[in-house]
Amino acid sequence: MFLRLVYESFRRQKRRKLLAGIAITLGVGVATAMIAVATDIGDKVSRELRALGANLVVTPQEDTLDLQIAGVDLKPPSDGAYLNEGDLPKIRGMFWHNNIVGFVPVLPVPVNLGGGKNVTLVGTYFSRQLKFGKEDFETGVRTIYPWWKVSGTWPQDNSQDVLLGERLAVSLGRKAKDEIEIGGQAHRVAGVLSTGGVEDDQIIAPLAVAQDILGRPGAVRRLYVSALTKPEDAFGRRDPKTLAGAEFDRWYCSPYVQSIAYQLQEVIPHSHAEQIRQVAQNEGTVLSRIKGLMLLITLAALMAAALAVSAAMATAIFERRGEVGLMKALGASSVAVAAVFFAEALLLAVLGGSVGFAGGAMLARAIGRSIFDSQITIDLVLFPIIIAIAVLVTFAGSALAIRRAMKFDPVLALRGEA
Repeated sequence: MFLRLVYESFRRQKRRKLLAGIAITLGVGVATAMIAVATDIGDKVSRELRALGANLVVTPQEDTLDLQIAGVDLKPPSDGAYLNEGDLPKIRGMFWHNNIVGFVPVLPVPVNLGGGKNVTLVGTYFSRQLKFGKEDFETGVRTIYPWWKVSGTWPQDNSQDVLLGERLAVSLGRKAKDEIEIGGQAHRVAGVLSTGGVEDDQIIAPLAVAQDILGRPGAVRRLYVSALTKPEDAFGRRDPKTLAGAEFDRWYCSPYVQSIAYQLQEVIPHSHAEQIRQVAQNEGTVLSRIKGLMLLITLAALMAAALAVSAAMATAIFERRGEVGLMKALGASSVAVAAVFFAEALLLAVLGGSVGFAGGAMLARAIGRSIFDSQITIDLVLFPIIIAIAVLVTFAGSALAIRRAMKFDPVLALRGEA
């Protein structure tokens, strides 16, 4: 009899049940899409933000040593402190090497172009092929600074060609394919560089050219690293010196910017690595705000679904007040009446939640393709969670109407006055 009552309810109130089911489907579909994107968005947003450049800088350890007497800084200039270029490929051997998008060594050298014109020549990698063990990989400014624009061609890393910053080229009256004399040696200007930064007033050259001018083969002054990281939480900001055992392993094996910096110090001898705070913290802020926006959209969609279900169920129960009155007149308890309506709500939740999950998965994939140009992964473990959310929303929307049905007076209900 119980199942027949539920069946007859769906058969006779198809329109009401369809409206409630559509509300559940739409709300759950939006929730599915937002949850799927939010759980898979971290790496994708971090990878998109990596176009902003490096988020870690590695310097010689001597640069971090302070020597003060009576409040006076007596630390000598660290012009003689350098990293070893030969140690850079070791980055591919660290635990989080797959999270390293690229790195760029930098060696600034002051040069005189004649006529009292002093400028900075910066040696770096443009697109350098390196080898670690049996693995070949490529890195350089073309990898981590994709917004750099060159009018002309990029120099080869094994050449003597250079790039002139845009403002410097204008002041010197030089353009691509011209020659410029640096330190008594002629260099071909491969192109003119435009970055909108200090590089527009500099000469950018292959690292070997700067090392030759300085007379320090293999020297690197700073190393900029672009790494995919997760936003720091309270645990990620803890000092690793205070951690031990499982806590240290958890910190070390999480892609926090500080843990990656720690591993860079391990593989590059006599180095100090730290985050470029403005970049790293802004990334965490952007990601947190995006996830917060998705949470608000999810809550709004579920609240709208609950309100729509509430309206549909209230109308459906009001239309069936005679049926409720008859059930009570025949001896049915309030619990039995409520069980019929909750069973109908549960069936609606399962059906609407299943359809909503499928629709939400397609919406999440569409968002991934259109915004991140990549595939959003839908984990099947999300399905029971979505069904539970659908049941919770449906019950929340139906509770008030069902409570009212439990209080119907059978006499008034049969007379149509309830």
